[in-house]
Amino acid sequence: MFSSVDPFIGTAATELPPPSGLAATWWWPKPAVGNTHPGATAPLGMVSACAYSGAYPTGYGLYDLSTEGVPTRIHETRVASGFTHFQQSGTGAIRKYYNYFRVTPMLEPLDVLGRTWDIIDEAAEPGYYTATLDSGVRAEVTVGPKSAIHRYTFPEHAAARVVIDFSMGGLGIPYGATVPQRARLESVAPGIAQGEIVVEGVPLAIHVECDAAGWRQMLWYDRRLMPAGQRLDLDSIRPTTLRSFGLMWAGPSAAGQVIEVRIGFSLRGVARAAENLLADCPAGDSFADVRGRTRLAWESIIDRVHVDTASAKRREIFATALYHSLIKPCFAPNESPFWPTSGPFVFDIATMWDIYRTQLPLLTALAPGAAVDLANALLTIAENEGNLPIGYRMARGSDRFSRQGSALAHTFLADLAQLGLPGIDWDHALVHMQADLRRTYGEEYLRQGVTHPLSHTLDIAFGYWCAAVVARMLGDGDLAKEDVELAERWRAAFDPATGLMKPSTYYEGTAANYSFRILHDMAARIALAGGDDAFVALLDAFFGFGAEPIRQPGEAPGPAEMAAGYELGRFEGLNNEPDMEAPWAYYYAGRPDRTAEVLHAIVNQQFGSGRGGLPGNDDSGGLSSWFVWASLGVFPVAGQGIFLVHPPSFASAEVPMARGTLSIHTDNFTEPTPHGPVQYVQSVTFNGVPLTRTWISARDLHNGGYLRISLGPTPRGWGTTERPPSYPYPNQEES
Repeated sequence: MFSSVDPFIGTAATELPPPSGLAATWWWPKPAVGNTHPGATAPLGMVSACAYSGAYPTGYGLYDLSTEGVPTRIHETRVASGFTHFQQSGTGAIRKYYNYFRVTPMLEPLDVLGRTWDIIDEAAEPGYYTATLDSGVRAEVTVGPKSAIHRYTFPEHAAARVVIDFSMGGLGIPYGATVPQRARLESVAPGIAQGEIVVEGVPLAIHVECDAAGWRQMLWYDRRLMPAGQRLDLDSIRPTTLRSFGLMWAGPSAAGQVIEVRIGFSLRGVARAAENLLADCPAGDSFADVRGRTRLAWESIIDRVHVDTASAKRREIFATALYHSLIKPCFAPNESPFWPTSGPFVFDIATMWDIYRTQLPLLTALAPGAAVDLANALLTIAENEGNLPIGYRMARGSDRFSRQGSALAHTFLADLAQLGLPGIDWDHALVHMQADLRRTYGEEYLRQGVTHPLSHTLDIAFGYWCAAVVARMLGDGDLAKEDVELAERWRAAFDPATGLMKPSTYYEGTAANYSFRILHDMAARIALAGGDDAFVALLDAFFGFGAEPIRQPGEAPGPAEMAAGYELGRFEGLNNEPDMEAPWAYYYAGRPDRTAEVLHAIVNQQFGSGRGGLPGNDDSGGLSSWFVWASLGVFPVAGQGIFLVHPPSFASAEVPMARGTLSIHTDNFTEPTPHGPVQYVQSVTFNGVPLTRTWISARDLHNGGYLRISLGPTPRGWGTTERPPSYPYPNQEES
């Protein structure tokens, strides 16, 4: 699987074959671009490194800021002004663009620093990226969990340079730059330097080692060289007073001469940065050694998943989705700059709204220890900053993205509680879950029984239900009863006359996009809509059954075009997050055949190979992890401790779960094609026992086992009578 990963998937505007059938009726409001980057990363590592063009939003690529339709180019060709560190993965408008400490190999004077060179050749694999610039310099970068190693191969030149710019960050678009507030930089010894910048309240330190023997080592300020050995201290930097500054090695290069630059990073000072570099790259180790260890780390997790397909393209799409699912969040243990205690620390939770349904359940399966560490990191954030975050960046006073949702960490915590993974103080967790539910939108929810946007009403209601799960586990029946009663307020968000959510201001969507999420009491939700037939009719209209094809937004769509699209109230086709679990809502009305039809269209028409292979922002793996689950044939109902079974996209698969390996096999499987026939589940056995229902408890599935799914060309009644459970009250028994 590792060898099938293509890190370039999703780095360009969407370029998929024209859709047909159901897929042609879905409307995409968000930018049709994956917003991924091909740079070097470690699994869930703190550091990434990639070519820097200044483009939105990762710093790599061609595009200007875009929030709707097809993105506008700012570069006609792929270019780079150097190689930067810390990039987002697949996100959109996050207002935090990193790209610190640009390293630039040059054959020109320092005066031209910031110009771009054409990238004439590039390649990538997990943990490694290489690009050749039209200057003739070949660049390679790899990373460890807290370090980056650069290797530059120069042509013969009388005055070659490696320049590190400490002053720049962000993007090369209007209002995209990040300006450090303070900085210090010093040469420590020949080939060794260190420094720290404070950006958005965060002290980011580096320790740099360069093996450019015989080259001069110099500091520079405002593109002027400073006297040898001088230290640079800048105590107060404003955008109006910022002058570029940094470090440089310069000297003559022989043809094929290789220069390595090794950088350790820390949020706790230069001494820790040096320790981190030594841990990732021990003395005597080379670029190849670090690359090999990071490759092994990726192989050890990606190659544990197997899928059976004769199509190299389909294997590539799946393997890359798996890879993209494991880049974020950034784990930086013992690195919090905001509190002195050691322990788990994470950033680039960007955001829970994107990842809580799909990526966090996948992380729990593939790396349960990391899931526990993430939960403890979230609780530490809550203890020190007062909230369980919706999003969390490498920034003080981090924007928690509260407009997107409320109480989403509760879903993740409820999943872990029901799974019974060790290592979490659940009394401590429950305190913060309860307190968090009473902040921001939660105060209005308590006083009025509803809050706007109405999507937050559903979030908070389910948050109370998740808190009741933990309270019941701890034996606090009174608190569980109180939380269950508060969770019942989800009903206030719906209009019985329409069966949909009431008018409100919805974040990146409409009432329809939020109306079909899987609630904890779907039986009551369907009754509110008028029963099974009425609910299915609403879903059919939402998914475009019988509708005419529509036209997607183009470049720079106008307000009227976007308003007309939103007026459709249509499924967003995995271009956005609010309705990504909606295909499985059919299960609760006894129509798994409809789910099979929708999933077939998405999996086989909305994802592809090549740079344009994603239908929208990957959003820290939220989109890619959806594809992984949809392809495997089991989908987690986040927070509720069950998985729904549906037709897999592969004849067989093996995937590690939290406590064992799950083997998935099929009978009568036909390799799917974009416009080919749909396959429907005929029957299911789990560990040899017939399964007439459509779900398996998370506890059972995470123990591993043998899941066999028989498929056929027409529905045969499987899953039409025994519905997935509705939980008016939290049930922690195995279903």
